[in-house]
Amino acid sequence: MDELKLIPFQVEEILPLSSNVPEGVEMIEAPLLWEQTEQGKGNVIAVIDTGCQTDHPELKDRVIAGRNFTTDYDGDENNFEDNNGHGTHVAGTIAATENGTGVVGVAPQADLLILKVLSGNGSGRMDWIIDAIEYAANWEGPDGERVRVMSMSLGGPRDIPELHEAIKYAVNQDIAVVCAAGNAGDGREDTDEFGYPGAYNEVIQVGAIDFDRKIADFTNTNNEIDLVAPGVNILSTYLNGEYARLSGTSMATPHVSGALALLINLAESQFQRRLTESEIYAQLIKRTMPLGYSKQAEGNGLIRLGLIDKINDILSIYTQDWQATIARNEAKIKSMQP
Repeated sequence: MDELKLIPFQVEEILPLSSNVPEGVEMIEAPLLWEQTEQGKGNVIAVIDTGCQTDHPELKDRVIAGRNFTTDYDGDENNFEDNNGHGTHVAGTIAATENGTGVVGVAPQADLLILKVLSGNGSGRMDWIIDAIEYAANWEGPDGERVRVMSMSLGGPRDIPELHEAIKYAVNQDIAVVCAAGNAGDGREDTDEFGYPGAYNEVIQVGAIDFDRKIADFTNTNNEIDLVAPGVNILSTYLNGEYARLSGTSMATPHVSGALALLINLAESQFQRRLTESEIYAQLIKRTMPLGYSKQAEGNGLIRLGLIDKINDILSIYTQDWQATIARNEAKIKSMQP
């Protein structure tokens, strides 16, 4: 039976207390969109991982439902608690509640559907993962909620047709599927390292950079990278109500998952209709900034959620100057007339 595993990650530091907007959340400019987007409220993000500490102070109000697909806890499908730490960290980056203490996520009012597909040792059977993807695609909440985004920081080296079909099924339900690129990189931009499901064309594959906007040495590079996000020394929620700094493309991925919740609210309020998955993807990519690396390394570049507003501000200055110049020229011409 094929297995998928956690994308390897590095625990940099565990902290009993924290009181920060994490650097990664600031770097992608999420706070600039919070007021316009109700902090992602109304969107459900499926976190397909090791589970979640559901009573963590920053997550207890964000978990809307969940299910355990593994044999952990004697296979109790209603027990999706995290016995690894990875899933809790990912969940916090996506949607840790803004409550004045601890940390805050990219979309602090988004809801989380926690699907535990990886055991405490970080591995999971392929059928668990496929079942969870299909479950998320078909899930409906008590008030008619549907999943809009799936976040998966897991992978393996093989292209598995059944996994690919499950991914395509989810995307056909207009769900944006966000996947980690993988941490098998060799530090070179011109070599390909493929991990699945990240390398499937249908998913949004995320590579990692550090806070100096440099590509992380560990991140996979390949011709299916869509964009990059902070993935080194990332602060988020952790087990036992604590906080931790972790590194890996696993940590970059939830930045994009949370960002999509903000962009869905922003774009759908502007267009006054529900957007398709491809339209949501377009809204994401228009808010990326090239960093000067090859497309294999950075895809479309670093996600910057405030980019469009900044461009509009610059253009408005030029527009005002242009209009003022026209007015001056018209006045000059008029003054020269007999």
